[in-house]
Amino acid sequence: MEKRTPMFRHAFITGGAGFVGSSLADRLLAVGVRVTVYDNLSTGRPEFLEGAGRQPGFTFVGGDLLDERTLTQAMAGCDFVFHLAANADVRFGTDHPRKDLEQNTIATYNVLEAMRASGVKRIAFSSTGSVYGEAPVIPTPEDAPFPIQTSLYGASKLAGEGLIAAYCESFGFQGFIFRFVSILGERYTHGHIFDFYQKLLDDPTALPVLGDGRQRKSYLYIQDCIDAILTVVAKASDKVNVFNLGTDEYVEVNDSIAAITAHLGVTPRLAYSGGDRGWIGDNPFIFLETKRIQAFGWKPKLTIAQGIIRTLEWLQKNRWVYEKRQ
Repeated sequence: MEKRTPMFRHAFITGGAGFVGSSLADRLLAVGVRVTVYDNLSTGRPEFLEGAGRQPGFTFVGGDLLDERTLTQAMAGCDFVFHLAANADVRFGTDHPRKDLEQNTIATYNVLEAMRASGVKRIAFSSTGSVYGEAPVIPTPEDAPFPIQTSLYGASKLAGEGLIAAYCESFGFQGFIFRFVSILGERYTHGHIFDFYQKLLDDPTALPVLGDGRQRKSYLYIQDCIDAILTVVAKASDKVNVFNLGTDEYVEVNDSIAAITAHLGVTPRLAYSGGDRGWIGDNPFIFLETKRIQAFGWKPKLTIAQGIIRTLEWLQKNRWVYEKRQ
């Protein structure tokens, strides 16, 4: 992506101490944008903001999105919101259904209300390919018919999308909604590579696998994801802009396991469980059509296989992320 300053001066990033949020903060600061990160550090890592914290245009505010007063005060002076904070715990969503409602849907409402109070009119939102459920159309375009929702996470994100669209219509906002596949890369601390590597560190001879290993998934490298977000924000002009973010390929979980174990030089026995789905709401085939974003001139630079290895190499060099979790 070109090193040009986006069409805003002061960005507000919810979940800015997380994987995607901290990576975005670094990119924006590098092109002269002021950045305020708002994060309760429930899953975000302060270490991810060490570089940002040395920049004069950076501000960190510790706060929860359910704290409306603190949120609104923190947003003062900003002119663009990147709403990335969420509960992304799809696997255990049925154990605590209220968490998705509060941290995804109500939190999004609070962000929109804080924007109204602060006079901010533009918002980018990290949604998910999970809103398509078990899509009848593969690869799945943005205008595909929505089937029945299969996860509380996907349902809560779809509700957030609806709120943003309604605020755009009602209050003159402009919305950028990004339906992500799973994101890989540096600062990755949640997902199958993280879990597999941890298990192989504990026992390189055996690897438990949720599902039958044939689930087909698409992934996107973090810097390609940031490129796509900033490309759309700079070029899209509709009131509500919905874009899939992914690659033109997918892999089976078994393919990912093969790449990980080959890189580590181990040959564990694989122990499958859970049938063709690892958990309730696990979509066995996620593959998004990305013609809309590619029409803006964006294409991913890394393949899925390259993203897997980059992620694993980062985890090998940063084993502290496992220690911090315990």
